[in-house]
Amino acid sequence: MKLATLLSLNRSNLALLIGNGINRYGTHIKGSSWDDLLNALARKYLDPSHKNVPKGISLTELYDVLDLRNSSESGEKNLQKQFCDLMVSWKPLPQHERIAIWARHHDVPVLTTNFESTLGDAVDCRLHRTRASRFTAYYPWDSYFSDGTDDDPCHHFAIWHINGMQRYRQSVRLGLSHYMGSVERARAWLHKGSYRLFSGSDTRSWAGASTWLQILFHKPLLIFGLALAENEVFLRWLLIERAKYYKKFPDRRQEAWYVHTPSEDDLGKLFFLTGVDVQLVEVKNYDEIYGVETWKLLAAK
Repeated sequence: MKLATLLSLNRSNLALLIGNGINRYGTHIKGSSWDDLLNALARKYLDPSHKNVPKGISLTELYDVLDLRNSSESGEKNLQKQFCDLMVSWKPLPQHERIAIWARHHDVPVLTTNFESTLGDAVDCRLHRTRASRFTAYYPWDSYFSDGTDDDPCHHFAIWHINGMQRYRQSVRLGLSHYMGSVERARAWLHKGSYRLFSGSDTRSWAGASTWLQILFHKPLLIFGLALAENEVFLRWLLIERAKYYKKFPDRRQEAWYVHTPSEDDLGKLFFLTGVDVQLVEVKNYDEIYGVETWKLLAAK
């Protein structure tokens, strides 16, 4: 099935999960990837002649090494701030605008692993929060960008930053230790207490119902622009938990699709994804993922 066809058939009930690929498409600007940003910090803290991340170390591990080498008094917070500062000049590109417009038109919620606000800026979104009683800048999981408010994350267009957002530098998940913190927080909501997701009670009353986790577990997901490599520990773990949840409560099952270009290097990843019930959608090139033809607006929702 072509991506455009999949979008047309499912636009009335869908969520998008978008990675950094959207920032890299159609641009040759240096610094448009996490690799580039981390390499810039590596030249500052490790070796001025550093060029690329060497094989045998993941991006998350590289960040943790940089954090250990950072000698500033403010430590990790300052390193997170420096990372966010490197994204200050980022602006929406044509693909940000057309995808955000499509999602808004069809009331499709958007999850993104990206930290910067280019998707929200593309359609003049503002920051909002659901009615969650407590707020923490370390885990602003109940905060989203939209042009309106709604207490149900699943039923309106909004952009949710699942790995943190540039606005709250403490929230940015960059290192392996950060990912483990996110796993610990999510695990408690999924498996502990009376209001855990896996209790099987009302899907609107569990501890994460007002956060982006509600979307991930209760909406069909279209995943693209994400490498989903081995270092994506948090997101891969969530996909495993999602599959376990549907196995326990099959009536709540939602579909998921992963869009990718052909690559023999991805065989292990694709094996993992099919194992957690994510369907594979192979496209010929990146134009088919981000191009104008794929994201044509249709009048009907």
